[in-house]
Amino acid sequence: MLWYAIQSYTGKEEQLAEMIRRVVPERYYGECFVPYFERLRCWRQQNQVHILRLFPGYLFISTDSVEAVFQCLKRVPAMSKILTAGAFEFTPLYDSEAEFLKRILDDDHIVRLTYAATDGKGHVTYMTGPLEKCRDRVEVYKFRDRYAQVRLTIAGQEKTVRMGIILNNDVRREMAYGKVEAHIPTPAKYAPGNTSTKSLALSPHGNGKPAAMLQPGDRVAVISGTFEGIVTVIHEVRSSTVSIIVHMFDREMPVEVSAEEVRKLEAGADDHAGNYM
Repeated sequence: MLWYAIQSYTGKEEQLAEMIRRVVPERYYGECFVPYFERLRCWRQQNQVHILRLFPGYLFISTDSVEAVFQCLKRVPAMSKILTAGAFEFTPLYDSEAEFLKRILDDDHIVRLTYAATDGKGHVTYMTGPLEKCRDRVEVYKFRDRYAQVRLTIAGQEKTVRMGIILNNDVRREMAYGKVEAHIPTPAKYAPGNTSTKSLALSPHGNGKPAAMLQPGDRVAVISGTFEGIVTVIHEVRSSTVSIIVHMFDREMPVEVSAEEVRKLEAGADDHAGNYM
């Protein structure tokens, strides 16, 4: 199916998407949605996650029957005059644009927060999340405001969008949801991201050199640094760092830490026993 961008009035995107889902038979389209992004903000000394429209004034639909979709909407009296006047336009996306959206959006059509580590001088040393997939498109990082400004094209037009980032000193803090523009259920709060002791079975695929005899798939305890106290597994081994799996903000993410911050657990050791190799 081809993807189309539909230009709408800003603030009316979800109403139009809901109308399409209600009046257009499912056989005529695949998905119809409004994309959003998460952004971290500090409000009255509390961290809040806001879910905001990624492209204000746009929604997206996948269909091979765009004319049938148009005709279905045209039968709705409230829409007929607007469509005839050309107020809503169905513009096809290039394949590369559609694939890019698929890579950065999750199943709820939200660009989630990207975890980023910096050197303290404004340079990103490591990141994991949606922004990692378009790092070459970043125009500027606004670390204080917790977002990156990204340049991309939609329907052949250049757009500048914001994608949220989260830094080391945010990880241990509890964060509430703030403004949520998306029509999705949300929990009252994010849980702190470093309390999981879940172990994962991963397929080894690291290409780096062994560090302190650690290997992908090893169970380790983090003994210092931001993630001190968790037990997890090695995702990838590099020359002096390792990538570990951390349950952070309702999802499991690979995070890079120094090899000196982890210790391999003995086979069969209890997660809290402190039995390191």
